[in-house]
Amino acid sequence: MILYSFRRCPYAMRARMALLDAGVCCELREVLLSAKPQAMLDASPKGTVPVLCLPDGRVLDESLDIMCRVAQEHRESLWWPGDLQMRKAMLALIGHNDHLFKYHLDRYKYPQRFGIEDTREYWLQGGGFLAGLEARLQRSPFLFGPEASLADVAIFPFVRQFAAVDRAAFDALPYPHLHRWLRDWLDSSLFASCMQRHVPWQPGDAPVYLC
Repeated sequence: MILYSFRRCPYAMRARMALLDAGVCCELREVLLSAKPQAMLDASPKGTVPVLCLPDGRVLDESLDIMCRVAQEHRESLWWPGDLQMRKAMLALIGHNDHLFKYHLDRYKYPQRFGIEDTREYWLQGGGFLAGLEARLQRSPFLFGPEASLADVAIFPFVRQFAAVDRAAFDALPYPHLHRWLRDWLDSSLFASCMQRHVPWQPGDAPVYLC
């Protein structure tokens, strides 16, 4: 398998974490988003990361699709629960993150990109999503129980981004369980492995592996 990735992209980040946690080894091709390699564009013309090229020629170019495939084929327990209702609840929470929370996060983090002068509305809307996560984490160490799940890994990179915009303001939020959850993921060996630096890939380079 070949994974086209960009280190700081939260979508690529969660795909790498899922692959690493499942012990799936693949060739890692770090890309510059300003100079996307033609091989990646040939595989996925939409030009976003991550892109996972499978040995049978299939291409997965949505991070959640990559995570779900890994969860179904290489993991057990809460990563891909047999309980259909829990699975639906996980995917619904991830969907909320990927659409509504990401919408507010982008406008809070990059106001100039959207012609926004006052980011308070987006801070408040994003904080509402975080309050929901805090409520879940009051009941259990992870979002869906005592073990890490697909939802935790899918959502963590975006909470990390939100926190980094104004760390003092984030740390002042009255969400101790969310702070603990974020800190634990930031300090995890899985995250450290996921965030190793690699030079951008060029055709002809010796393979670099994500394992």
